Amino acid sequence: MQSHVTTPPSAQNSTPKALKRWLSFDPWSLGALFVATVVLAPILAVIWIAFHPVENIWPHLLSTTLPRYMRNTLVLMVSVGVLAAAMGATTAWLVTRYRFPGVRWIQWALLLPLAIPAYVGAYALVDFLEYAGPVQTGLRDLFGWQTSRDYWFPEIRSMGAAIIVLSAALFPYVYILARAAYREQFGASEEVARSLGAGPFARFWRVGLPMARPAIAAGTAIVMMETVNDFGTVDYFAVQTLTTGIFSVWLESNNAGGAAQISSVVLMLVILLVTMEKISRRKVQFFSLSNRNRPAEPVQLTGVWGWMAFVTCLLPFLIGFVMPFLVIADNAASSLEQWRDPALYEALWNTLRVCGIAAVLTVVAGVLMVYGVRLSGRSLPRLLLPITTIGYAAPGAVLGVGILIPLAALDHKLADLIETMTGSPTGLILTGSSFALILAYCVRFFAIAQGAADGAMGRVAPSLPMAARSLGRTKGQVLGEVYLPLVRASIGSALLLVFVDCVKELPATMLLRPFNFDTLATRVHEQASLENLPDASPGAIMIVLVGLVAVGLLARANR
Repeated sequence: MQSHVTTPPSAQNSTPKALKRWLSFDPWSLGALFVATVVLAPILAVIWIAFHPVENIWPHLLSTTLPRYMRNTLVLMVSVGVLAAAMGATTAWLVTRYRFPGVRWIQWALLLPLAIPAYVGAYALVDFLEYAGPVQTGLRDLFGWQTSRDYWFPEIRSMGAAIIVLSAALFPYVYILARAAYREQFGASEEVARSLGAGPFARFWRVGLPMARPAIAAGTAIVMMETVNDFGTVDYFAVQTLTTGIFSVWLESNNAGGAAQISSVVLMLVILLVTMEKISRRKVQFFSLSNRNRPAEPVQLTGVWGWMAFVTCLLPFLIGFVMPFLVIADNAASSLEQWRDPALYEALWNTLRVCGIAAVLTVVAGVLMVYGVRLSGRSLPRLLLPITTIGYAAPGAVLGVGILIPLAALDHKLADLIETMTGSPTGLILTGSSFALILAYCVRFFAIAQGAADGAMGRVAPSLPMAARSLGRTKGQVLGEVYLPLVRASIGSALLLVFVDCVKELPATMLLRPFNFDTLATRVHEQASLENLPDASPGAIMIVLVGLVAVGLLARANR
């Protein structure tokens, strides 16, 4: 006896349709997946190399240097994070809640330390406070001291100095986000606190600060990630961190596997930091129960209280911008012959060329990926979109390991293949040029371009692209004729910010630059490492000027 099972027509058609839809060629979805693969590949390469090293030195690292690297990194991260959070949150509260002498310009001046790379601030601080610097020279002249044995002065090249320099350079990240959070708070909560007898400090500590906690936590997380990424400052101050350990193990010990293993530790530390920041923001939410609230009215401060508020805001600005800029400018003015050095302008050209190409490619990739994800109905591209932002959290040294090692292996195979086919050696194409460096910049700062494109496209009304499609426009034409004209301001800002970050990036540049190839960042670091600050100053001035353009744009966007 035979039994027959009849499959419903809907079930018969669903499987082929689902398979057809899955296998259908969607160039926008494939493009988004390709961009995500390129961005995530260096991170995955670091993890793979760390678990499959040629020579496993993990036991040696655990028993010797790794605990010291880890301890110094954690101390530096936490100290810089706490100090930068205190500076940023306090100054943001003062400029948003009070009116005092100079507040109109100091609220914008507090953004200027972003234009000074931390390693430039380190060189300037040492030049200013060292034995032959103006501070100690002035003290000896004033008190009649003859040598350093006649007086005590704190050690300049130390962990404490590194904490101060990094905090002064990075606190604007907290200041920007905290200032925006304070401005969005409503005045009713403060009026209630004031009616209950809460003084100025109590209103800050119990009302303003808790409500701005998510923004402050996000800014502090950025500060701590930038601290882990830093190489120039800690190297100049002789503070051994995980980042300096990557350079030591790879370049001095010639052990790429060990460098990848340290890089994996850095990566896990950064992922843990990002996860903690996300969790902290998820647990704390604030809502306004009324649509008739008004912002808090700033309180006028007069007399000594007004000047105390001004000095509190002025100190971070002096330490983070004025002091390093004046020291660098003075050294640059005293060595005018360096401005005629052809190597300086070669480094400038290399910087503009490589960083310009990287900025354009990064922004184009960010736009294409966001647009492709919006068009795609598949879950995989949407899942990968937030994951691709991890490149910004990964330090440049980690990306250097994840890019150079597999790219060098591919480059050698490619060179051998070309030589076999043509009979003549061509040399290394990928690692022998600036390709690897441009790729590192794109991966490192892809989150900036992706975030700007996603936010800008999210503000475009869906009816506009739908109307364009109904009029016969293709998907590419909708992108070019509808989206790009509406989001060009945000895309332009992202382009400039990516370019400036590429100019200031030091660890990835040092690891991935071709032989005999200098950028402004590497030239400044090399000259300063040789205690030749006058020769380093012209390049540092150029970096600062580029940063000032970005800060000006940022200030305009935050008005």
